[in-house]
Amino acid sequence: MNLTEILLESRLVAIVRGISRDEAVTAGDGMTSGGIRLMEVTLNTSNAHQIIADWRERHEGQAYIGAGTVLNVSMAKEAVAAGAQFLVSPNVDLSVIEYAVEHGIEIWPGAMTPTEIVAAHEAGARAVKLFPMASLGIPYLREIKAPLDHIPLLATGGATLENIETYYAAGAAAVGLGSALLPKEALASGDAEQIVARAQAFVEAAKR
Repeated sequence: MNLTEILLESRLVAIVRGISRDEAVTAGDGMTSGGIRLMEVTLNTSNAHQIIADWRERHEGQAYIGAGTVLNVSMAKEAVAAGAQFLVSPNVDLSVIEYAVEHGIEIWPGAMTPTEIVAAHEAGARAVKLFPMASLGIPYLREIKAPLDHIPLLATGGATLENIETYYAAGAAAVGLGSALLPKEALASGDAEQIVARAQAFVEAAKR
């Protein structure tokens, strides 16, 4: 399965950081029921590998599970061993991209500058994460897409239901979602239905 095609079709990646395994059950159930197809657990989350394995077993056929904050090849190998189907990083590490490409694992490395974005793409990344979007802003995304419109950008940081359409309008091929998708109170109380509603709203916004 070409997960970059899934990325470009669904236009969303859910990013989960700093939650417990119990909260991950609520989050995973809510997001998949709401239509989220790509779910990423950052590796600086306690029990990240266990959450990846849990989600692979629990949501097989519903969603694809990835690892985020993959900073080196060792982390990439451990994530894949746990069941990660795609890898995401906040930086451009050519050795990590090379490992992923050689092993047929989708990788969307994080980049900020035109030089980094082009280097990641030429190394084999079929999409590149533009990060940190919350700081860079929509005008930056719009400007950088003008000369680099052949490279799909996954804009990550700062997206909400209120502003996500501006991300797409500025040229984002997909958007990475974090706290706006997973309210802390819903996770704490095990309220999967609130997460279902949030997920459905984002999925609908991505279709517009």
